[in-house]
Amino acid sequence: MCHTNTAFFCCVSEVCHTNRHPCVCCCSAQDVPPAVLRQREVKWLDMLKHWDKWLFKRHKKVRLRCQKGIPPSLRGRAWLYLSGGKVKREQNRGKFKELDSMPGDPKWLDVIERDLHRQFPFHEMFVSRGGHGQQDLLRVLKAYTVYRPEEGYCQAQAPIAAVLLMHMPAEDAFWCLVQICERYLPGYYSTGLEAIQLDGEILYALLKRVSTVAYRHLDKHKIEPILYMTEWFMCAFSRTLPWASVLRVWDMFLCDGVKIIFRVGLVLLRSMLGSKDKLKACQGQYETMELLKTIEPRYMQEAFLVHQVHTQKHTYSDTVYTHISQNTKTCANTHIVTTTTRAGYCQQPHDTIRITIQGSQYDTYCDTCLSQYMTFKAIHIPIFYITLHTFFKKPVICIPK
Repeated sequence: MCHTNTAFFCCVSEVCHTNRHPCVCCCSAQDVPPAVLRQREVKWLDMLKHWDKWLFKRHKKVRLRCQKGIPPSLRGRAWLYLSGGKVKREQNRGKFKELDSMPGDPKWLDVIERDLHRQFPFHEMFVSRGGHGQQDLLRVLKAYTVYRPEEGYCQAQAPIAAVLLMHMPAEDAFWCLVQICERYLPGYYSTGLEAIQLDGEILYALLKRVSTVAYRHLDKHKIEPILYMTEWFMCAFSRTLPWASVLRVWDMFLCDGVKIIFRVGLVLLRSMLGSKDKLKACQGQYETMELLKTIEPRYMQEAFLVHQVHTQKHTYSDTVYTHISQNTKTCANTHIVTTTTRAGYCQQPHDTIRITIQGSQYDTYCDTCLSQYMTFKAIHIPIFYITLHTFFKKPVICIPK
């Protein structure tokens, strides 16, 4: 073990003495004792059995258990519940079978078939051409192009669907993919990539708060966010991080939303570019881009990454302000008032952001309220897309007052 990693684990061990839940930030999945894993499985089974109650009344506990890592034996089922894919499937019984039986657009089928062998080629599910893994991947991706013909297929959807298929049947993977495309990362896979460009600007603005050294370096060399974060965000780090880290990031991502993807991006940028000593090796644009393409393994290591993501301090209000500030044209005549109150559906003290846009008032609520409001009440209300739409678990709802 290198000296850097030794120092890190020494630092983490100090946290353990005072941390009530040390497994959140310290333990890799492989380090969890079998007895502890069995206890977690029992807890998750009970939670999944009474899912509505847990998400309504004990959402913080659900989040904590996702941060600790979902037991491998229950990960697929937990992802389906967390994403709202189970509800979506039940609301559309027989729909996937119908989509699966349709021929699909030959234009998209040709592109999808050329991409199949590129997805995790060394994984047993996808190693053989025409095998069951590749066939299921084709079914899921084709079904999405039929379900959303106006969007069609984007290559970044393939690794997302492949990760899902490693944990669940094709129909469940399809509905999870729908949720990720429509509610977690809306607009990411549409032509033009406006949403990913917008979120790149938001990442850039947040980096200025987290690491001024990294921000100034990227700004000095005119390195736009779209150059290094597109694959990170569109593939939810599935093609960047080691597999153990991918699973832990996805556990948190499907619980807390795309803000986890932002936090991972910030951790990597700060770790690679956050000090003057680290910048000595990348004096120009080319060297910096090469550095970001080959991130040091120690910064992607599961325990380090989860700990860093968990300790990121960004409030709901900070995020809203950042979103608003990135689109002054759309948000002209915008006024924001933040109050701490018991509001929405979780009835917990949290910031409620009241936004006045061109004379009309809208309220936004915390992600707990959004999850409960959208997933379990099944109430359709207008979703007001300014720059708030991609950072949270669901598209941020601004409810007209």
